Amino acid sequence: MSGDSFADSRAVAFSGGVGGAKLVLGLSRVLSSENLLVVANTGDDFEHVGLHICPDIDTLIYALSGLANPETGWGRGDETWGFMDTLRRLGGEDWFLLGDRDVALHARRTELLKAGWGLDEVTREIARRLDVPVRIVPMSDDPVRTHVRTDAGELEFQRYFVREKAGPRVLGVRFVGAESARPNGDALAWLADPRLSAVVICPSNPYLSIDPILSVAGFREAVGEARAPVIAVSPIVGGAAVKGPTAKIMRELGLEPSALTVARHYGGLIDGFVLDERDSALAQAVRELGRAVRICNTVMRGVDDKVGLARQVMAFAHEIRGLLDARRERTRRGVG
Repeated sequence: MSGDSFADSRAVAFSGGVGGAKLVLGLSRVLSSENLLVVANTGDDFEHVGLHICPDIDTLIYALSGLANPETGWGRGDETWGFMDTLRRLGGEDWFLLGDRDVALHARRTELLKAGWGLDEVTREIARRLDVPVRIVPMSDDPVRTHVRTDAGELEFQRYFVREKAGPRVLGVRFVGAESARPNGDALAWLADPRLSAVVICPSNPYLSIDPILSVAGFREAVGEARAPVIAVSPIVGGAAVKGPTAKIMRELGLEPSALTVARHYGGLIDGFVLDERDSALAQAVRELGRAVRICNTVMRGVDDKVGLARQVMAFAHEIRGLLDARRERTRRGVG
């Protein structure tokens, strides 16, 4: 590879919603469209007012199609709210906001699922219709649901996060259905492909967005066996979450909210860890875990930040790939 061209690089990205979608957008500008596969968390999916809703998949679709609301990072930017206004007037549940155009997407997904389509097929169809340039796959066609154990009882993720505004104290998390769910076959094939350049764990919540994916039997093993370097980008900067309740959940689980804690959480699954410049003092501690470290700006405010971080991640992966290949060759030759 020369310069910062990644035309022939291939990557699999594991992503949740808003934070992950930002890096995925950057990767989509750095890699060719056929060389990026995004594995989306579906642990947040739920049924609401008769509709099948996939918040993380939809956030990725809207981000990659240019339809996302730039103020919130979720939902559409050209939204109207007649559905919610009428639903509220009729006494319906109004704690989860559904814009009119968003409802149309959920209605079409629900219609296709009821007609016997798999979630992967449905996602591909919707992405094609909205001109999404890269492939997004659900972690599984089978239902896996994130349940949060709290001091107010066990809650489905959206009821904890949206209805209760992440207020109850978190005591634990479990992924209902993960033990019997089948991982997405295309994702497994990409992870096993020797041409793969990087496995990217996006700066999504490790406990609520990435762990659900890894909980599906086969994914953690496939990541561990991939020849490509596995790079995780910290969602924690300066002891605080860039987006969402990650730091709050970590404190309630008795964990220090720091990038180092996240690196420890991923452990031997990753080869490299991307720290924000503000956390450069943690670099040596991460290296002592046996992980390579890249220090750069990880806060993605605009498109330039997203593309810049994506370039850093891919360059880091190529550097680590060279080291891993050299180590394997020395091992093969019985040297070192």
